[in-house]
Amino acid sequence: MTLMILGVCALVSLIVGIATEGWPKGAHDGLGIVASILLVVFVTATSDYRQSLQFKDLDKEKKKISIQVTRNGYRQKMSIYELLPGDIVHLAIGDQVPADGLFLSGFSLLIDESSLTGESEPVVVNTENPFLLSGTKVQDGSCKMLITTVGMRTQWGKLMATLSEGGDDETPLQVKLNGVATIIGKIGLFFAVITFVVLMNGLVSHKLQQESFWSWNGDDALEMLEYFAIAVTIVVVAVPEGLPLAVTLSLAFAMKKMMNDKALVRNLAACETMGSATTICSDKTGTLTTNHMTVVKTCICMKSKEVSNKTSSLCSELPESAVKLLLQSIFNNTGGEVVVNKQGKHEILGTPTETAILEFGLSLCGDFQGERQACKLVKVEPFNSTKKRMGVVVELPSGGLRAHCKGASEIVLAACDKVLNSNGEVVPLDEESTNHLKTTINQFANEALRTLCLAYMELENGFSAEDTIPVTGFTCIGVVGIKDPVRPGVKESVALCRSAGITVRMVTGDNINTAKAIARECGILTDDGIAIEGPEFREKSLEELLVLIPKIQVMARSSPLDKHTLVKHLRTTFGEVVAVTGDGTNDAPALHEADIGLAMGIAGTEVAKESADVIILDDNFSTIVTVAKWGRSVYINIQKFVQFQLTVNVVALIVNFTSACLTGTAPLTAVQLLWVNMIMDTLGALALATEPPNDDLMKRSPVGRKGNFISNVMWRNILGQSLYQFTVIWLLQSKGKSIFSLDGPNSDLVLNTLIFNTFVFCQVFNEINSREMEKINVFKGILDNYVFVGVISATIFFQIIIVEYLGTFANTTPLTLVQWFFCLFVGFLGMPIAAQLKKIPV
Repeated sequence: MTLMILGVCALVSLIVGIATEGWPKGAHDGLGIVASILLVVFVTATSDYRQSLQFKDLDKEKKKISIQVTRNGYRQKMSIYELLPGDIVHLAIGDQVPADGLFLSGFSLLIDESSLTGESEPVVVNTENPFLLSGTKVQDGSCKMLITTVGMRTQWGKLMATLSEGGDDETPLQVKLNGVATIIGKIGLFFAVITFVVLMNGLVSHKLQQESFWSWNGDDALEMLEYFAIAVTIVVVAVPEGLPLAVTLSLAFAMKKMMNDKALVRNLAACETMGSATTICSDKTGTLTTNHMTVVKTCICMKSKEVSNKTSSLCSELPESAVKLLLQSIFNNTGGEVVVNKQGKHEILGTPTETAILEFGLSLCGDFQGERQACKLVKVEPFNSTKKRMGVVVELPSGGLRAHCKGASEIVLAACDKVLNSNGEVVPLDEESTNHLKTTINQFANEALRTLCLAYMELENGFSAEDTIPVTGFTCIGVVGIKDPVRPGVKESVALCRSAGITVRMVTGDNINTAKAIARECGILTDDGIAIEGPEFREKSLEELLVLIPKIQVMARSSPLDKHTLVKHLRTTFGEVVAVTGDGTNDAPALHEADIGLAMGIAGTEVAKESADVIILDDNFSTIVTVAKWGRSVYINIQKFVQFQLTVNVVALIVNFTSACLTGTAPLTAVQLLWVNMIMDTLGALALATEPPNDDLMKRSPVGRKGNFISNVMWRNILGQSLYQFTVIWLLQSKGKSIFSLDGPNSDLVLNTLIFNTFVFCQVFNEINSREMEKINVFKGILDNYVFVGVISATIFFQIIIVEYLGTFANTTPLTLVQWFFCLFVGFLGMPIAAQLKKIPV
């Protein structure tokens, strides 16, 4: 709106100027305003265009979603954008259906069609109801799907074609800043009106003194127009139009840099929110650990043994019948698959846990395809986080039916009443055997191993596909311990979070002993912290939770609801700003509830990614700390910019207002104020919003939910610098002619040029001061930021051009070398003054 008002002002100025003074002299003021408007618009448009290019790059990264596909007889990973009709897609729990297609085969398939139809109830898909639609999500089960339609021809594509994409919502920080801008704008409008009234009063008084009040000419009209232009430009300078630009530039810059650091930001607000995070609820597997699992210990047929690369000895030590049962359980009761790739080599596909078990089965000289072909699958109940186990029913070659079960050791062991002894015989599971197995499980868990129990049951009373697999009466085959090493750098990252005032909590579905061992190794669990299991947590009363939650550092055996409850209490009851990491469908509620959701890019399901604000592309906890660092950098950079801009606003307003009130003239003209506005808004935002983060950012406490944006430190710097700059300009205005021995008809123009030049150099040096709000050394790392150096250099270069060569256009006149040195010296003097200001405690 202000630019539109300026446009009207420029048009009137051109018409009146040319009519009274002719071309080209009469057009200088009007063309000056037009040129300034075009410059602001051009720079803003260029910034917006560059940002749109960045978003295109980010969008490309976001679309890098791969899925398991069988094409030309080979199962392979493929981008969802390369799918063709006729491909067979393998879908599992948590996947998003990538195209329209038909159900070929699968088990217990439940599809969430709410995103397409709005119906909240999941739909059962089977041979009777075989239709699968693009954009829907697999809520439970698994299947193979034949693709029939892709792209915009799908039901989802047709729906998307009817929608126009809405604009991005403003981030919380932008809302806060726009509030600040509105208040300052109103103050500016008030000052502008008062300035115009005072200037007009001076003109009217002058006309009355000359007794020419009823005689108005073109010069009077031009003078009134100049007053109007000054009043409007006071509004332009007062309204911090650069705030949204600074936020956008800072966030876009951070997003681009975070992409290089393996973090894809899906929601702009996530950058700034992560900077305020006070607690991180982290998943364990794949985030704190490498997610590359191998079986390192076993207890099969009641015999414990370490597993090395050569496991042939294990086969010879176990009864043949037990090995057959073990291999049948491993290769049939799995969500993974062993396939032959194009090179003719065996490749294991599936989750890290499934891969580890299948790898163990192959090392026992097992034949995956042979075992799968020997038995016919009758029923599959896939693993989910509520049951914490998976099961299958197979029809044996002899015609009998057998159920296999695999899952969390305590849960599967509790479902067993028999066990295989050292001879491979089925014997009752007595108290001694139970205690031996529980001791083994605890021992494995204390060594930070994930434990899984394998069991089976003969179904002698028959079984149909509609029946559910029994939950008791199983025979325990054995327990395996899977090692998932802690990622390098995690311990250091957790320590960095602690020093930054961020509490890290581990929330996992693992056994509590395993979770505690990993948490201690990572530095998460301390002596004054608490480790608790999900079932115990959910039984606590609200009063007990209020005491317990602040101390919880580890939650094991947690359900999705436990994680959601913990996050909700931390946010609402304790006022924490909570970041949550997750990779599974079960994590989606907590990711959605959190202030910032962080999904894993490699292990994460599409449902988890859709619920998250940031996708961690390398599944590494260290990257999460980097996101927090960038978030703090965004927040601090915008604070620096606001400090810089408010200083300019205060000085420009007071200088023009007091001068107009006391002398009847404004020393800073419309074109000059527009150039100052350019420095403030666009170039200042570009310079200060692109400052990279430093390690010191992680040594201060987080802002949190209730922190003030404009801090006492900022007010101290703003008021101190404003007072200095105003004093210098006022002294220059009142004593400048005598200081520089200015006389003659050109003296007023020289003085006004000196004031304008001094004002600009004070901003230039204050921009350098604003790089650090508390530290005295503002030059540290300045040469590493090429954008900042480039902006400062460009500002000085254009200032020289404006003063020396654009005299009529900018209402300036060339200055002597002494006068240039004076402006430079006065500007530089603001730096030691700023250093002294920073020593004042607040």
